[in-house]
Amino acid sequence: MIHPDQGESGFGVYVHWPFCMAKCPYCDFNSHVRHEQVDQPRFAAAFAREMATMRERSGQRTVSSIFLGGGTPSLMQPETVASVLNEIARNWHVPDNIEITLEANPTSVEADRFRGYRAAGVNRVSLGVQALNDADLRRLGRMHNVNEALAAIKLAREIFPRLSFDLIYARPDQTIEAWREELARAISYAADHLSLYQLTIEEGTPFYNLWKAGKLVTPDGDHAAALYSETQDVTEQHGLPAYEISNHAVPGAESQHNLVYWRYGEYVGVGPGAHGRFIEKGTRAVTITERHPETWVQRVEAGGHGVVEEEVLTHEQEGDEFLLMGLRLFEGIDLARYERLTGHSVKEKRVISLAEQGLIEYIGNSRIRTTPEGAIVLNAVIADLAA
Repeated sequence: MIHPDQGESGFGVYVHWPFCMAKCPYCDFNSHVRHEQVDQPRFAAAFAREMATMRERSGQRTVSSIFLGGGTPSLMQPETVASVLNEIARNWHVPDNIEITLEANPTSVEADRFRGYRAAGVNRVSLGVQALNDADLRRLGRMHNVNEALAAIKLAREIFPRLSFDLIYARPDQTIEAWREELARAISYAADHLSLYQLTIEEGTPFYNLWKAGKLVTPDGDHAAALYSETQDVTEQHGLPAYEISNHAVPGAESQHNLVYWRYGEYVGVGPGAHGRFIEKGTRAVTITERHPETWVQRVEAGGHGVVEEEVLTHEQEGDEFLLMGLRLFEGIDLARYERLTGHSVKEKRVISLAEQGLIEYIGNSRIRTTPEGAIVLNAVIADLAA
């Protein structure tokens, strides 16, 4: 059985390195602090073992992007990174010059290590800068200061062909004027890509507990929306327009790996807590691995993989996910592809209603995208279309 989406929108490989030097108070990612030395050769062997299992399931594919995420992948030795990349190439076809991204924190940046990553094949680095003032870096629980962040950016620009870095906005007490100045400064250092995220308070984090207790006050909805609008205006003026709700790039420098997600392509996830979505025997399979690092290693050593949850998506679920991911993109979605996935079209009266409200717009015959106003209330737009 051939899936209607087979070969559409790329095939990525995501590898999760779960360790950090410290846990940030806003972070709900699968990251863990270890005070003893991590056994990197053991983890590298487990990555290789799980990859082989994923290769059996996905079949021979051509990889369109690789992403080493975390956690803090820049705590990996270059030898570990080289091992991971070699194993990916052993299992799937990896063309020359595809995008290979590694996430890094400014605190774990060393010139020799960066050069080692470059020699291993990494050609794009994504730096977790998060703020360009020391007071907010401390409040965010970051272990670097602004000078260290700028030094890391300078070093990354010297060594890697491509660079991105992250900033968080809608921080407590942040004014529009202060964010405008900080963002303009960031753009002056950025090479060709910025990820700009609104601070969200996630349940189970220290920030959530402070927020619930009234000790952490974040901008209200109107102020957050104004900060979002300012973000769009400033980046557009400086030649890094949004191509996705939180991501901005010089045209042509978009993150190819993240586009695999947003264009509803396929990807395998390897490592503790990694998610995968790929077509297997004509259906889209979802895999989720064990989150706890040492338990994941034991599972892989015992059984060849650490997958603890999986499901096969229905056509309706695929359609919902396609809307959820694709409407984040400035390029929007192809309604004909939605129909191929689900077997039915989006209800035209809903599209017309949302267009009349100024929340979506048509691009050509069968494509739609959210307007700037629609992007602010994206979840409501998707819920309306999917109903």
